[in-house]
Amino acid sequence: MKQSLWINGTNHETEVYKPLYSPFDGKKLAEVAAATDEDVKLAIEAAYRARKTMAEMPAYQRAEILERVTAQLKEEREECARLIAEESAKPLKAARAEVDRTIMTYTFAANEARRIHGETVPLDGAPGGEGRLAYTIREPLGVIAAITPFNFPMNLVAHKVGPAIAAGNTVVLKPASQTPLSSYKIAQYFQKAGLPAGALNVVTGSGKTVGDALINDERVKKVTFTGSPAVGRYIRENAGLKRVTLELGSNSAVIVDQEVDIAKIIPRIVSGAFAYQGQVCISVQRIFVHESLFEAFSKAFVAEAKKLRVGNPLEEETDVSALISREDVKRAKGWVDEAVARGAELALGGVEEDAVLHPTVLLHAELTEKVSCEEIFAPVVHINRFSSFNEALEMVNQSQFGLQAGVYTNDVNRAFKAARTLEVGGVMINDIPTFRVDNMPYGGVKLSGTGREGIKYAIEEMTELKLVSFKLD
Repeated sequence: MKQSLWINGTNHETEVYKPLYSPFDGKKLAEVAAATDEDVKLAIEAAYRARKTMAEMPAYQRAEILERVTAQLKEEREECARLIAEESAKPLKAARAEVDRTIMTYTFAANEARRIHGETVPLDGAPGGEGRLAYTIREPLGVIAAITPFNFPMNLVAHKVGPAIAAGNTVVLKPASQTPLSSYKIAQYFQKAGLPAGALNVVTGSGKTVGDALINDERVKKVTFTGSPAVGRYIRENAGLKRVTLELGSNSAVIVDQEVDIAKIIPRIVSGAFAYQGQVCISVQRIFVHESLFEAFSKAFVAEAKKLRVGNPLEEETDVSALISREDVKRAKGWVDEAVARGAELALGGVEEDAVLHPTVLLHAELTEKVSCEEIFAPVVHINRFSSFNEALEMVNQSQFGLQAGVYTNDVNRAFKAARTLEVGGVMINDIPTFRVDNMPYGGVKLSGTGREGIKYAIEEMTELKLVSFKLD
């Protein structure tokens, strides 16, 4: 299959096409276009020309387009799931769950499109404001550049494209090089749904080539990016006066306080640690367990993790499959080996098998080890003990990241203290940090980024607030 760029509502040929291979077995999936700087400029120009059409489109029409996209996703749910599984090695059952979340995300976008509104402003609350009527309205920014990662190739696209279209913006989308086919599929759905030509453009290829062209073009009014802190920092430093939303990952932690029923929570924490091979921004990476429960918890956690089935992502029984690249396998395995060499105990896994790293559990890893202080993005978790709740909070905060954290406790005062103290964008009480539904505000602090996703909150950041004031006679 040859996959061209999608510009101005049609396939656009370019000079260079590169092969796309399955991360699991190396099977060739497609020949994918590699955009040049000129190609990206054409996409931006198409989006720029379409911006007035989108801005003038009534809210109900934007909502109906989004609803028609969800209908197509529902109709082709299995085909979309298999596409995700093939290009990303996401286990099929997890890929189906992603399609379901994508449907929900576009549904939320359709709902929010119908209720974008401003408010009245009581100007007479200040001297000189008498005899005036004022209100605010929200207007689309214009061209939005969306740069998405490989790990949720449909749903993280939806979290950028959905609110952008709902608010009346146009989009130039740069999907991850390993997972472009999902984005092209979505572009086809939007075309069939009646989205005007140029309102959504998809350009694939070098992150440097495409990314630089997007962030340097003055016609682009906002960049929304999910990826590494290094690239996020580069975007922030070079985007000028553009608005920027950055979701840059984490090394998410969960606290297990004393007297918690560990039998009830361990399956949930295991799922949070190893779902999609740990390649989730809010994957459980660090677990801090009260010393009274540490031995029992560690033993039960390892036993539960051993139940996970490793294999082909297209097989129904598979829980864990290949990492996105063999280089990532070697990197993660190297971090594990370093931690073990410095005193961490390897309780499970650490086994490298082709493109697969088996679920790995470490005990007593130092918080300065890469497996703890960096984002490993692999099926690796470490379990450490604590003696006091305050100590656990300090260990969670001993991180350059701050996306989400989970706290299991039976003490309501400790729960509220955790909510106040933890330096993260979201605190999940009696749940894992991996919890996310698609209408909640989502984003982090510190190196985890700036801004918030979640359709309503993303729309706020993708619109400009305008004040209108009437001076009355």
